[in-house]
Amino acid sequence: MNRTLLLTTMAVFIAIGTLGSQFLWFPTGIAKANPVQHAVNVMAAVTLGPIPAVIIAFTIGLLRNLLGIGTLLAYPGGMVGALLAGYLYRWTKKRTLAGVGEIIGTGVIGALLSVPFAKILMGTSVGALAFLPGFLVSSVTGAIIGLLILSRVKHTSLMQQPISSK
Repeated sequence: MNRTLLLTTMAVFIAIGTLGSQFLWFPTGIAKANPVQHAVNVMAAVTLGPIPAVIIAFTIGLLRNLLGIGTLLAYPGGMVGALLAGYLYRWTKKRTLAGVGEIIGTGVIGALLSVPFAKILMGTSVGALAFLPGFLVSSVTGAIIGLLILSRVKHTSLMQQPISSK
């Protein structure tokens, strides 16, 4: 494993996710849906593995909040999706299942985790289904974008050799 390549690739994904969130987002109640985050989650899960993908999702959420372009809901949404996408890809070696993991992890599990998260940290009371539509639309859109990009770069050196240790 080349640690420098791993850290550099993670930094590029973080930059794409942070900058992309300024240009492509839409409001979903108190949350901001960010399909670029989900595309990055899928690409990072496939190329780097679950743990680097979670670190990338956390860092993008942190930077978005520090820059005032995100909400605290970026943490449960982005990190759960990245983790599930990474493990589903690791277990099956199928990129489409990484996309499914992102959709289930963010669109369903992350949306449900956001309810108590919003109540405790943001002081907002919403029903259990309040986040599902926005999170699902965002994660489906982002997963498709991520899978399309991965299909175009599958023959590059980044995809040919594992960057992180398994």
